[in-house]
Amino acid sequence: MKVKKIFLPESELPRQWYNILPDLPNPMEPPLHPGTGNPVGPDDLAPIFPMQLIEQEVSQDQYIDIPEEILEKYLIWRPTPLYRAYNLERHLDTPAKIYFKNEGVSPAGSHKPNTALAQAYYNKIAGTKRITTETGAGQWGSALSMCCALFGLECKVFMVKVSYNQKPYRRIMMETWGANCVPSPSPETKAGQAILEKDPDSPGSLGIAISEAVEAAVMDENSKYSLGSVLNHVLLHQTVNGLECEKQLEIAGDYPDVIIGCAGGGSNFAGMALPFVRDKINGKDIDIIAVEPTSCPTMTRGPFAYDFGDTVQMTPLLPMHTLGHSFVPAPIHAGGLRYHGMAPIVSQLLLSDLIRAEAVPQLETFQAGITLARTEGFISAPETDHAVAVAIREAIKAKEEGKEKVILFNWSGHGLVDMAAYEAYIQGKLSDHSLPEEEIHRALGDIEPLPKPQQYRKGTIS
Repeated sequence: MKVKKIFLPESELPRQWYNILPDLPNPMEPPLHPGTGNPVGPDDLAPIFPMQLIEQEVSQDQYIDIPEEILEKYLIWRPTPLYRAYNLERHLDTPAKIYFKNEGVSPAGSHKPNTALAQAYYNKIAGTKRITTETGAGQWGSALSMCCALFGLECKVFMVKVSYNQKPYRRIMMETWGANCVPSPSPETKAGQAILEKDPDSPGSLGIAISEAVEAAVMDENSKYSLGSVLNHVLLHQTVNGLECEKQLEIAGDYPDVIIGCAGGGSNFAGMALPFVRDKINGKDIDIIAVEPTSCPTMTRGPFAYDFGDTVQMTPLLPMHTLGHSFVPAPIHAGGLRYHGMAPIVSQLLLSDLIRAEAVPQLETFQAGITLARTEGFISAPETDHAVAVAIREAIKAKEEGKEKVILFNWSGHGLVDMAAYEAYIQGKLSDHSLPEEEIHRALGDIEPLPKPQQYRKGTIS
């Protein structure tokens, strides 16, 4: 019998996270203080993050030990299984082997608890009483809500309004775990009030929700802020995924030629990819692809520049690919990919040609998701469908080239609370969103006065 899924024993759970910063061939540029323009120091971040997370953000240690308290709770769902997609391979008539890592088996249904658990733990031991955060599709908000419950912390979630309305079951998940979830922009913060005054019908964006969550944290001495993607320490925690993949593929006797992950802020893509990027730096020939929506083409059409992580300009300036902090994406169902900026680490890898990016239209992603569901049985989150779509593209390419390839993609979350999106697709109610050049130019106008990184690169707007 063919091996369909590969499980690791609990004893093989990685006991360290992998930190790529010391291995980068080109060092990253520092985040800047928006007021002084100087590199951000630990004291600048202390009002919103506990010190141990700040230390991880800038650490040059290649490996960082995972505390026993986190390992114990990782075992609720980790190690996660690696699947061989035999039925999809046969359907596509491809010589490629297709593997996918199932991160949807976590209680929250996605990869997000990998870092939510760590952030809740470090806040708990630092004496934090409440964590504030934002969420797009609700995957991050639900993950942090669960992990705050596990460590006895309060959780306040600002959920992008369009997703709050599209995905009520995500909100109910958060409330079940004891969190307080409100639609963003909200009247509860000055940032939200300012947005609503300009546009009472604003659908919201992750940038706006970040502004509200940061403001709510700094206004309460017992609160800290938590981010589900983009920052170095978030990507660090996610590498537990890629480290498991290495061991599982070794058991299968394979090594990936192509690695694929969807990318909004970059955490789930990086979590799988970074251990393999290390191998590529050391000479391995691997094609590593980050996939984004055509309606929010941060990497494929945005410049590498310094920009704020939020709309109201409360965060440090980050060196990243960006569409501008005022950019509000179209209300596609892949809410977790509707973010104007890309993680600095992922942006640096793109600049260094260690990875590449592809943008996929909405209809292709849902068709890919249905293809996977009808061959392998799993119903993917709309975000995950972007990775599925490019995995199918690569498998078809392997057939056209007559090459045997090993394709690995991150199945970053299930879509069982996203069925309204699938219903809309099946009924022909969805459409592709082609982003006009003038909309990108308008949003990028806001970053023109900001400092430029040494590696500043204009976008390839087309």
